[in-house]
Amino acid sequence: MNAKKLQKKLGKRFGENVKVEIKDNCIALSGSLAKWDDIIEACRMSVDKKGKMHVVNDIELQGVEIPPMRVPDIDDNALEGEKPDVLIIGGGISGASIARELSKWDIDIMLVEKEADLALQASGRNDGEVHPGVDLSKGTLKHHYVRLGNEMYGRICEELDVPFRRCGQYAGFCQRWLYPVIKLFAWQRKYLGGIKDTCVVSSKELKKREPELNPNFLFALYNPSSGVVCPYGLTIAYAENAVTNGARVELNTAVLSMETQGGEIKSVLTNRGRIYPKIVINAAGVFAEEIAKMAGDRFFSIHPRRGTNSILDKKSCYLISSIASIKKLELHSHTKGGGILHTIHENILVGPDAVETYEKENVATAQDSIAKVFAKQKNTAAKLSEKDIITYFTGVRAPTFEEDFVIEKGRKTKNLIHCAGIQSPGLTTAPAVALDIEKMTIEELSKIGQVSRNKNYNPYRKGIPVLRKMSPEKRAEMIAQNPDYGIIVCRCEEISKGEIIDALKSPICVPTLDGIKKRVRPGMGRCQGGFCSPLVTKIIADFLKKPISEVRKCSEKSVITYGPTKGAEQ
Repeated sequence: MNAKKLQKKLGKRFGENVKVEIKDNCIALSGSLAKWDDIIEACRMSVDKKGKMHVVNDIELQGVEIPPMRVPDIDDNALEGEKPDVLIIGGGISGASIARELSKWDIDIMLVEKEADLALQASGRNDGEVHPGVDLSKGTLKHHYVRLGNEMYGRICEELDVPFRRCGQYAGFCQRWLYPVIKLFAWQRKYLGGIKDTCVVSSKELKKREPELNPNFLFALYNPSSGVVCPYGLTIAYAENAVTNGARVELNTAVLSMETQGGEIKSVLTNRGRIYPKIVINAAGVFAEEIAKMAGDRFFSIHPRRGTNSILDKKSCYLISSIASIKKLELHSHTKGGGILHTIHENILVGPDAVETYEKENVATAQDSIAKVFAKQKNTAAKLSEKDIITYFTGVRAPTFEEDFVIEKGRKTKNLIHCAGIQSPGLTTAPAVALDIEKMTIEELSKIGQVSRNKNYNPYRKGIPVLRKMSPEKRAEMIAQNPDYGIIVCRCEEISKGEIIDALKSPICVPTLDGIKKRVRPGMGRCQGGFCSPLVTKIIADFLKKPISEVRKCSEKSVITYGPTKGAEQ
């Protein structure tokens, strides 16, 4: 990368408002611009096409104060003086899967997550697709890990007792002239790109398989290895298996600063005390850059990207049994463009879109996002209707400007390992990435002392029984053993009191309305908790032996009730 040439290129577009410096093998940008989109453009213009250097963004957004990271209200010394062998920062799919793989070793593992539960950010706010990797460029880390991770999913989900289905993915085309281009692309992906299941299906075959898709589709690119999983369910399962194998998970715990000395992290300050780890793993999602900066090892930048999804009522599930989207040739696109997906829970999911933002924790949903996604995806399936939406959600992804992962040991800081820049297909790649992070971590710990295997390691986790999927005979047997399984609390999702109590007894108990919702689904149906929420709140209160007014929706601030109004708790 030639700094003078890049400075001249940026000067033509932004005048003297952006400065370039090559330092520490990074492309460092500084200055100030009036629009966030201009900052994104400047950084993208600066990306090293050879992939040898990362862009580090220090361009100021004029007149805007970027919101700081939210920190939990809890302020105690519960973790003061703790000395784990490994401190994992981040409770998403990356951190949880790494914790589980490291639990194969006889080491002290601590995972800290600043939210009140696991997978509350990007790992719980995506479509749950297990990608085939057909659209990824060879030579990228995404491409390297996607096939490895995809192939592991059957085994991983079986071990962790998590539902997973390979349903296939279709990308439909309406332009006849594109047929030879897509045929060539499919051949290249199959024989040169390593995506061996790639093929092209005819309109006749597509119509037979998915009759509700656009009748104008002339052909489709197809990958049968694509699948669906519950992203937050898998994250929780990974973490629970890690805990049963000896790891610790500390929620409501935010990293505030680090003490470094001689190129090494000596301590990590949190809102719950100062921790003294031997190795730190940076799996902090949109805040991975801040963690790298605290550790004196910042060589990449994260630019947050929002994506909105809508969930439709189960009555719409006839529209598609797989994953599908309409495709056109688009240059310089940094999103898969969204699509329609038949989820593992038998809903239809529509989305996401992709909107650049400087707000890393703003997950508000804009009507404009939903409208644009539906306008596009009605070209995939005409019968899609906004009237069938039962809920929607927005997630913030964590891409680097190179649009690739950062999976490596610290460059300046010896006892730091980065798992950063994780965006789609991060859910798919997580099982494979975790194995490599495990290897790096054990290599570093072995330099300090001998590391032995955990003789009691058990890769299997038994999930909470799902009664609605059982045969009448098996269900009757379960109810005979525990009458609570016969008390239906959530009618939409057919969730019993027994399943809710099982969730409260799980290895990582999160006794909140949302915590139970994510584990066994009361409130996920058509009424979105309108009928069952009071009942679930009462069950939690009874389990905790606390007043209903002390039960929270999610975090400590999310109060449900303030107290009795007529002289009694109920």
